[in-house]
Amino acid sequence: MNEIKTAVITGAGKGIGKALATGLAQLGYQTILVGRNKQNLEQVAQQIGSNAKILQLDITDRPAVKEAISKIIADNGSIDVLVNNAGIHFSGSVDIAEDEFEKMLETNLTAQYGVLKEVVPVMKAQKSGYIFNVASRSGKVGFSGGGAYSASKFGLVGLSESLYRELNPLGIKVTALCPGWVNTDMAFDAGTPLESAQMIQPDDLFKTIEWLLQLSPGACVKEIILESPNSIS
Repeated sequence: MNEIKTAVITGAGKGIGKALATGLAQLGYQTILVGRNKQNLEQVAQQIGSNAKILQLDITDRPAVKEAISKIIADNGSIDVLVNNAGIHFSGSVDIAEDEFEKMLETNLTAQYGVLKEVVPVMKAQKSGYIFNVASRSGKVGFSGGGAYSASKFGLVGLSESLYRELNPLGIKVTALCPGWVNTDMAFDAGTPLESAQMIQPDDLFKTIEWLLQLSPGACVKEIILESPNSIS
């Protein structure tokens, strides 16, 4: 097994994923940047430098995910950190278009399950690892006009909690990150009422992960909710 630890980050081409990948690379991890947009991934990898590899992949493509995880293990020997970050957002509850609802569930929940299905056995064999599931405050609280998105994120939080209970006794930590409005393009596309400076910054998520990675093996954190003081209700 390689001495250099490997971190796989989905949705790494921008926003939260970009910040987490950049930060983990600075901590010395070999980062595997996963995403659909090759140009975005290449730009992030160029900024990171030698500690980054790109993997253009649609995580809703289950056979491609299976092949990709096998290749990562063959090339790197281990997966020490998984950041399940890829996600999409459409506004609405029962008024949302059915295809949008299904696409959001597929990306935000079913695809996350697909990645976990391939990575968890790897970490079990290693008897070590850390899984970060990037959910949302909308996965803890249902907001008016956001029921469909909440459904996908509530599902991810539930899956994460089950894995937390199953895997921690095996030496594998699992934490759900549940941020409110984060200063990203997705937040503005979703209609955030906050200005950039009022929101959680992507680097705040990295600082959270950095702290969690420093905890002793005997300290486990099921979930962390981050909120902006301007949006607490």
